[in-house]
Amino acid sequence: MNEMMWGGLLSAASTGAGAVPVLLFRRLSHRLMDILLALTAGIMVAASVYGLMPYALKLSNLFVLCAGVLLGALTLSVLEGVLPHADVRFLEGAGGLDPKSLLLIAAMSLHNLPEGLSIGIGYASRIDDLGNVVALSIGLQNAPEGLLIALFLANQGVRPGIAIAVSLTTGAIEWLATLLGYRLTSSIESVLPYGLAFAAGAMLFIVYKELIPETHGHGHERAATFSFIVGLLIMVSLLVWFG
Repeated sequence: MNEMMWGGLLSAASTGAGAVPVLLFRRLSHRLMDILLALTAGIMVAASVYGLMPYALKLSNLFVLCAGVLLGALTLSVLEGVLPHADVRFLEGAGGLDPKSLLLIAAMSLHNLPEGLSIGIGYASRIDDLGNVVALSIGLQNAPEGLLIALFLANQGVRPGIAIAVSLTTGAIEWLATLLGYRLTSSIESVLPYGLAFAAGAMLFIVYKELIPETHGHGHERAATFSFIVGLLIMVSLLVWFG
């Protein structure tokens, strides 16, 4: 329980940690952002394919795995349909901090909900260090997300300290979702394999729908591709070492 609380908390707090560079600069080159996003994409793919999915299959069967993965992807797809989306291009071209901008920040907070559930499910499985692996992979993805939020706010005239605080706040819902995912899965153990597969599907959706397209629109596709491969190898190595 304590390990889950700290793992979820650190993963959520990485949103605020990722925003700290806003104290030093207001803009980030497309090349560096593409490399960072591709690195986290590789990490999340490895965590899903080599961590979550094999354990879901081991605890159940192919039908449960497929159903859970599709449900996770469908859930994220529905969220994408009903919530506004913020990317690098929008953040650079935004005007004032109007209600639409506030809605976008709220939307990014809500996008952390399935991520938090994934962390909680990972810890509830009590399988080796699966919870730590999921928390690490999502935490690494949260850092550039927090930086985007902070850069957006700073460019609207918000003081850097407040921008960092807002970024940290958007990650708070992830920690609450971690607690919820842990409680629900621990109470209903039959849900565990579905939960693991759901987490994998949600993470794969984020990678393919959000991260990879964002890294291939600024002319740095080759650097992003190698960064993706490095990220994947890093997470596979961690999975082998934690074994």
